[in-house]
Amino acid sequence: MRVNNFVPNSNIFENIQNNNESKEISFGDTLKEKLNEVNNQQITAEKATESFIKGEDIGIHQVMLATEEAKLSLQLAVQVRNKLVEAYQEINRLQL
Repeated sequence: MRVNNFVPNSNIFENIQNNNESKEISFGDTLKEKLNEVNNQQITAEKATESFIKGEDIGIHQVMLATEEAKLSLQLAVQVRNKLVEAYQEINRLQL
């Protein structure tokens, strides 16, 4: 008995598999990219705040959203850094 008319398209899964195999990105490159995104969010929030202070046509909700996104992304970056440092310290404590 068929419940609905959904038929999965297997081509989607083949494309995902092909894309994963063709891309080899190093951890350092990924880290740099994500830190640049955090930096860009900080800059965007700063520009939005400056525009609001100057009296330009920007709503307070847009300023608050940009500021909160920048704040949360920075907090996430700090927590990731803390976990990486903790893992590094744990590896150093291992006895060989």
